Amino acid sequence: MIELASYSGLFLSALIAASLLPLQSEAVLVSLLLTDHYSWALLWLVATVGNVLGSIINWWLGVYVVHFHDKSWFPVNEARLLKAQVFYHRYGRWSLLLSWMPVVGDPLTLVAGVMRESFWVFLALVSLAKGGRYLVLILSVQGVM
Repeated sequence: MIELASYSGLFLSALIAASLLPLQSEAVLVSLLLTDHYSWALLWLVATVGNVLGSIINWWLGVYVVHFHDKSWFPVNEARLLKAQVFYHRYGRWSLLLSWMPVVGDPLTLVAGVMRESFWVFLALVSLAKGGRYLVLILSVQGVM
């Protein structure tokens, strides 16, 4: 029962950490790793899935907020939004590889939704970035790096 609560806590912290709310899932992951009671591979999977799911929520919010582009309060007019989307699809999608970074990473996932990034491209790049970050953290704690 305690293991399920620990994995669930890690999942929730990773999910919330991927939102625009400030929370660090790395501390939860490291503390569980240091107990030596948990499988590092399962910890990696749970943290990665939770964090990627949080980013998917951000992407969806970005897709949804674009529906208001014709409102007067929307910060960008339609012509500028279309121009930005063309630029983003040419050069910006690779910025999603930085989605693991604190402060800037989570807004990037929201912008990807606004820019109408393909869900599958988004999922692949964000999964690679976030899974890679957790793997590097785990290997560092394990003393492999």
